[in-house]
Amino acid sequence: MLLRLFRRHPREWGPLEWLAVVGIGALVAAAITIAVTMAQGPGRCGDDLRDIDGDCVGVTEEAFEADPGIESLIGAVADENARVKRDWEDPPSGPRIPYVRIALMMPFTADDHSAMTADMIRRGIAGALAAQRQANRFGGPHYQLLLAPDGRNLDQWEPVVDRLAELTKDTRAPLVGVTGIPSSTPETRKAIAALSRHSIPTVGPVITAANMNSPYFFKTSPNNDQFARALKLYLDRKPARHRGFLVWDHRSEDVYSQNLRSVFERHFGDAYDLTNHNSNFTGTSGTDKGIPQRFTDAVQKICNEKSDTVFFAGRDQDLPAFMERMAQEGSCGRTTTLRILKVGIGLEPTLTGDAPRRWLDEARATIVDASAVDPAWWAGKAKPKKALGRFLDSFEEIGAQHKLGKKALDDGYAVMYHDAFTLLAGAVDRTFAEINEGGKKAPEALSIPTKDDVYNTLIIPSIAGDGCSSCLVGAGGTYGFEGPGRNDQWAVCKPVPVVEFPSSAGSGDPGAPGLYRTYRNGSRNACPS
Repeated sequence: MLLRLFRRHPREWGPLEWLAVVGIGALVAAAITIAVTMAQGPGRCGDDLRDIDGDCVGVTEEAFEADPGIESLIGAVADENARVKRDWEDPPSGPRIPYVRIALMMPFTADDHSAMTADMIRRGIAGALAAQRQANRFGGPHYQLLLAPDGRNLDQWEPVVDRLAELTKDTRAPLVGVTGIPSSTPETRKAIAALSRHSIPTVGPVITAANMNSPYFFKTSPNNDQFARALKLYLDRKPARHRGFLVWDHRSEDVYSQNLRSVFERHFGDAYDLTNHNSNFTGTSGTDKGIPQRFTDAVQKICNEKSDTVFFAGRDQDLPAFMERMAQEGSCGRTTTLRILKVGIGLEPTLTGDAPRRWLDEARATIVDASAVDPAWWAGKAKPKKALGRFLDSFEEIGAQHKLGKKALDDGYAVMYHDAFTLLAGAVDRTFAEINEGGKKAPEALSIPTKDDVYNTLIIPSIAGDGCSSCLVGAGGTYGFEGPGRNDQWAVCKPVPVVEFPSSAGSGDPGAPGLYRTYRNGSRNACPS
């Protein structure tokens, strides 16, 4: 109509007519944009997350696009979250079940330079999912596991923390804690400090750098200093000839490697003369310039000096390249086995495959790993009991559904992510029971714990004297915390096995009396039997 009008009266159009045409055109364009957007859906990151440099970043209870091997696990968490919400809003049978939220803040994508590999991410999510499902089978409040991706390099934490802080103010289903933070870097240190400023209790499942501390930050894993103490007990029994050598990652941005180097030097520097026997390399994790994994200098010196004990202060991702380079030199005329001492959450499967085993044999070497877990705990004929047994039942089902592989437990990530979630859920359950004592309120009238309630429960000492009244009974052992101002919120009495590969001599049951534990004040008698 407008076109016919324009053709009939081209010289009679004024500013108002042209403005009308422009306005109608803008409305049509906007309508087309909205229609196209609705047809396309919320996009790869969903409604709650935004795309930053190719990573979905933010906080969500729903599925989103991540690495292909991780997406099925994300979908499983989203399904459990939807079930939890449904059991409150429209329960299929029985009373409404109140719920709270715990966030899993970690990367959900990986590349060659990421702090976490795709397999580590998968195992961590699987462990947290196992804990969520277990917690939701029992009475008390149920749990949503919010997914909080903060970028593959852990550097997009600011919008994530801001959103988490907002969610703590939700009076219906508040966020009560955060777990998942996986790596000791300057960025994670900043994220932990920001979460503490918002008074959000946070649990690091696999943090080991001893200087990663903040008032609201709890760690279920042993730290590098505690790992080193376990190695010291091992070396006291098997000292060899004290011909030591330190191989260390020189990247300044890696808090973990820098801390581990200083710990090794403090514990073993004098006995093994590490000041005069060491070499550095550039690790693959991070953005430092230069060629990574150059081990020629270290291997040549180890051979020339006939070293029998190597202290590896780097990440597990770089150890296979060192082992392969050692194999190229062979045994170097050594008459004894070379021990490669490392620390970590567990034995990463990339270290125990057929090729690594062959490299170690050719180099006449063995790995000695101070660890948070021991494969002997679940590899024996007898089925583990208590929390580890329940976890294994749940994890076996998840592993079969999501194809996690034969050695999915050996790196310890699934176990420790399970324990970190369980620590927070246990604090919620105890708090909920106390503030709703009597149990006669309707579901709508029940008091729901807040982040402050959960924190105040966590800082009550769980180990006092010979008692362990509220210890975490986890898949990684039974352990607890000492309260504020003590031990920087590191777990105490956590089992720390020393595992050898390939001639594995595991520590056996996590409660074995000969096993090193993260003792209070360094005293062997400080842990309950």
